[in-house]
Amino acid sequence: MDLYLLLALVIFGVVLVNGWTDAPNSIATAVATRSMGVNRAIFMAAICNFLGVWGMAFFNASVANTMSSMLDFTSGDAKKSALALLAGMCSVILFSCAAWFFGIPTSESHGLIAGITGAALYLNGTSALCMNQWGKVLTGLVISLTLGFLLGYFLTILVRFLGRFLTRRVAASLFPKGEVLCAAAMAVVHGAQDGQKFIGVFLIAAMLRDGTAAGREISLAGQWNMILVCAVVMAVGTMIGGKRIIRCVGFGITPLKQYEGLCADLASVCSLFLSTCMGFPVSTTHVKTMAVVAVGFSQKGKHVQIRMVKQMVFAWIVTFPACIVFGYLLTGFAFHFFY
Repeated sequence: MDLYLLLALVIFGVVLVNGWTDAPNSIATAVATRSMGVNRAIFMAAICNFLGVWGMAFFNASVANTMSSMLDFTSGDAKKSALALLAGMCSVILFSCAAWFFGIPTSESHGLIAGITGAALYLNGTSALCMNQWGKVLTGLVISLTLGFLLGYFLTILVRFLGRFLTRRVAASLFPKGEVLCAAAMAVVHGAQDGQKFIGVFLIAAMLRDGTAAGREISLAGQWNMILVCAVVMAVGTMIGGKRIIRCVGFGITPLKQYEGLCADLASVCSLFLSTCMGFPVSTTHVKTMAVVAVGFSQKGKHVQIRMVKQMVFAWIVTFPACIVFGYLLTGFAFHFFY
């Protein structure tokens, strides 16, 4: 099989796993608050993920260009470079499947970035890192989490205050509908953010195939077939999995009322949309989880499952170093046996 065809299939495999393991975060709160049934919510997430991947490619492709220019996979041998990228992507699949099996909402986005970074480091050493672009990952991490927490906290307090002026009947009609709308928007921005990360990896593969110099922006014009397939694959992945992650984020962190789920989703949407427009490849899982934690702390943290939060934070902390090492070692293994 042609190496680039195999690489494309593996990338699509990672997109499928992303829809399977990451996308359920977007509708976890809507399910937890009983604003939507789980099957209906998963179907909605699949449609909205598709729209997010496809629509954002027309609107703003800055995340895809950040991903495509943050690492230098070029070398004297195009086959060797493609094999390194392939090994990095395989490390992401194994990591994400393990996270899904244990129901841990780790970040596949950070697993993706770390896995291909480890592969690039094995290929070209530290010179593979384009720090101006790679630094956007760390900047985006700080900004998105801070914004997600602060918005989640203060939006909940604000809505709780304003809710005192609503009748029970109005609240019972308004908050479920608002929660469904915000969950749909959350699924759209998930597709927009995560879909562009994979489009960026496709652009790296295209640069290797065409012998294009790394580190420069590439137009998405003429790439619409690839973007369409990417959107479809992510939507299919969302349809076939995700209930474990829904239980963890929606039920495991803190009990949620419908207006609280609405606030968590709205905070996540704002943080992720801003990060996407600024070209920061951030974690949708981290942002959504941080917003849910903020909702819990708006009640003085009375009902936040601190043990669960500590487990999540520990998993987040180890994701980067573990996936870098895993991508590095798997690339060495691939070079030893297949090059």
